[in-house]
Amino acid sequence: MSRKSSDSLKVAIFIIAYEAVKTLIKAYERIPDSIKKEAEEIYVFDDASTDNTYLAGVGYKYLHKVKKLNLYRNNKNLGYGGNQKKGYQYAIDKGYDVVVMLHGDAQYAPEKLPRLLAPFKKRDQKLGLVFGSRMLGKPLYGGMPLYKFFGNKFLTFTENRLLGTSFSEFHSGYRAYNCHVLKQLPFHKLSDDFHFDTEIIIQLINKGFSVKEVPIPTFYGSEKSHVNVFKYGINCLKAVIDYRLAKIGLRPGKKYNF
Repeated sequence: MSRKSSDSLKVAIFIIAYEAVKTLIKAYERIPDSIKKEAEEIYVFDDASTDNTYLAGVGYKYLHKVKKLNLYRNNKNLGYGGNQKKGYQYAIDKGYDVVVMLHGDAQYAPEKLPRLLAPFKKRDQKLGLVFGSRMLGKPLYGGMPLYKFFGNKFLTFTENRLLGTSFSEFHSGYRAYNCHVLKQLPFHKLSDDFHFDTEIIIQLINKGFSVKEVPIPTFYGSEKSHVNVFKYGINCLKAVIDYRLAKIGLRPGKKYNF
């Protein structure tokens, strides 16, 4: 981190939301009180939902007089990756040290936020990302469907082989980023789709930044998934293959500044 060790980290919680009218408030309320107190801001980017996600959040903010909670609605749907780009740029522009992405569908346990933030307390300037891994726990006990479990295992094995890494998974959306590292990444060049999450890990590895995993519980509710798993898997494989080809000069490497 670039701040002095005597200073406290400026932490922001970024809630990414789409069609989350039934779960957004639940996700917010499950954030530990200690984190709500510590955070500089908790902000929601609603990606042009067709339900009342944004209005539900605004109503809650003013009803409960939550000063740190701010809500924004995109005029058009930017996609999962596109919405993240906007949210991370917001954190950078605000001068935050760490930004945590929390899903508004409450799939990832807000109670585990302290676990994601703890590694940043060491002020390691090379630490770019901490993400919560379901595969370090017992994902099947948490309701992960078998096809997703084995798909995750296969994709992760392949990605690790091609990238020379040893992660337990690449596909968790529960993440905390070092904003000072994000400023050094051309993340705006990445996909607006769901494999943004894989591409930004590649950028971090390519730049020599470290990525740390911490265990989190797995939960699958009744909320509708917006991910086409087959398309997602193909795009993730394509991303790592394109990176390897770009590294040896057989593909354009604009995403990675080759």
